[in-house]
Order: sequence, then structure tokens, then C-alpha cells
Amino acid sequence: MSIYNSIGQQYSKTRVPDIRIVNKLIDLLNLPKGSIMADIGAGTGGYSLALANKGFLVNAVEPSVVMQKQAVEHQQIKWFTGYAENLPLPDKSVDAVVSILAIHHFYHLEKAFQEMHRIIRDGAIILLTFDIRLSQKIWLYDYFPFLWEDALRFLPLNQQVNLIQSNTKRRVEAIPLLLPYDLSDLFAAAGWRRPGLYLQPEVRAGISSFALANQDLIEQGVKLLAADLSSGEWSKKYGDIHNLTEIDIGYCFIRATLDN
Repeated sequence: MSIYNSIGQQYSKTRVPDIRIVNKLIDLLNLPKGSIMADIGAGTGGYSLALANKGFLVNAVEPSVVMQKQAVEHQQIKWFTGYAENLPLPDKSVDAVVSILAIHHFYHLEKAFQEMHRIIRDGAIILLTFDIRLSQKIWLYDYFPFLWEDALRFLPLNQQVNLIQSNTKRRVEAIPLLLPYDLSDLFAAAGWRRPGLYLQPEVRAGISSFALANQDLIEQGVKLLAADLSSGEWSKKYGDIHNLTEIDIGYCFIRATLDN
């Protein structure tokens, strides 16, 4: 059973697809409208819907029924209940595969990448992923160190790339994603310039590393952050971050393509 059946109740309220991520995704896919995508780990279907609205046909695959029930219906989206490691789609049935901030939840990455390769014809596999080892350690981790520890448990980027290469025989490249200060999709580091967001329970509930963490540790961090914001201590320590409009915090796209 998917963890999101328990933690994903209000997910669609704070995880609103960011149009800049959508546009970059479409640019990397480089396919004509009408092409068929598979969105693996589609969640509440935000990015599936964005792709459908841009003229693509989408097969959205998601194990959590709770997440699926929050999806907006669209005639160009078909929903499938299933896991990345055993995709309920036929061989060579889609033109491209996308997976947005989901692969850290897959339980067997080799099998998942093999499955992506099985269902795709000759288009690209595009993943949005992260490796915080490649980035500066921002203020967020001073208040919530478990976020850093949790992310360190995930595979380094070079290992992710190697796994995709060895299991799909594709050419793989990583393209850094600089995070704007005003992202609409409130994933873990999206509030890097908006610390008050992390005081909101509904924002934390939409971030799996918060939703699954020890609640006492979260409460400690929230109290400290609230106090520092109130006293001006946060601004004194970290206020320079307001001079930045985007930041590299280890997020990137991986694009895997066939050599033609």
C-alpha cells in the first residue's frame, strides 16, 4: 500500500505544478502534440493535467487511490493503479516517460527503469530528481536537520545516472534545475526564500519527508523557526538569501535518450 494513502489527503492543495517546470519538461521531451506520455508516480495528476492541457495524451500511473481521487478529470488522461516496478502498460505503448520527484519512493530502481524502457518506443525518459550533496546546505536544514539526513539516504546523482544507463542502454544527461523563489509546487526546498511557508501544517503535509518524520523533531524546528522569524534572528542570519531570485539546491532533470 502506498504511503500516500495516509499522507496524501490534502496533497493537491500545496503541490500545484509550476509552469516553468512544465515548460522545461516539454522542451526536454521535444515531441509533437498528440504524443502519448506515461507519467510514473503521477500523484494527484498535477503534471499529467499540465501535459494534457498542452496537447499531449497521458497515461498516469499511481499506486495511491487517495492521490488519484484528488485528480482533475481530463479526456486526454487515463489513470492506472500500479507501481513503477510493474507498470500496467503494454510494451512500446508510449512515446515518452516522465516522473516528477517520485523515483526516491520507488522500492526497486533497477526494475523501475527496466519497466520504463519496456513501455517506451523511441522518445525520451525524463525524470525530475535531486541530490543535495551537489548543493549548498541552506538554512532549512539548520531548523530541520532530518530533511538533510533523509535526503542523504537517497542515491547520489551519478549512481542514479549509472542505473538508468545500465538498465535502459540509453544515453543519459543531467540538467540542473535552478529553483525560482516563487515556485507554486511546494516540494521540500521550494520555500527556500519563504521561511514562513514551513510554519504551515498543510505545506508540511504535502512534503513526504515532513509527513513521515518524527513529529517531536518537526515541532522543535517549527517553534525555533517561528521564534527566529518573530525576533528578526532569521533575517539577521539568513536574510542575504533575499538577494537571490533562483538557487541551485541539488535538483535536476535526467534525460535518457536512444542514440539514433
